[in-house]
Amino acid sequence: QVQVVESGGGLVQAGGSLRLSCAASGRFLEINTMGWYRQAPGNQRELVAAFTEGGSTDYADSVKGRFTISRHNAENTVYLQMSSLKPEDTAVYYCKVRASRIVGSVYAIEAYWGQGTQVTVPS
Repeated sequence: QVQVVESGGGLVQAGGSLRLSCAASGRFLEINTMGWYRQAPGNQRELVAAFTEGGSTDYADSVKGRFTISRHNAENTVYLQMSSLKPEDTAVYYCKVRASRIVGSVYAIEAYWGQGTQVTVPS
């Protein structure tokens, strides 16, 4: 199995910054992609920022220029640096990892989610 653990959430005033971390561990062949999603109350979970399998980055329009995703491949860790935070950034932030494993005798790529970390930006 693969474990995904996020950290770094909290309460920050509008205009402030936070850095989220996500670490993947367990039994897998390789990490294919890592990314951040968020879900605000009453809303669907949405992409915030992610690395694609090709290594490029993908950002939601609402966070472009304010958030930066980075990673430390050797440590299977991904970060989300959030700046100029706004009240509308308030949500639970989830890390999603797609990892390849041998399941039985089959090569499989599966998605794993962390438990989420709360980010609150009061209005």
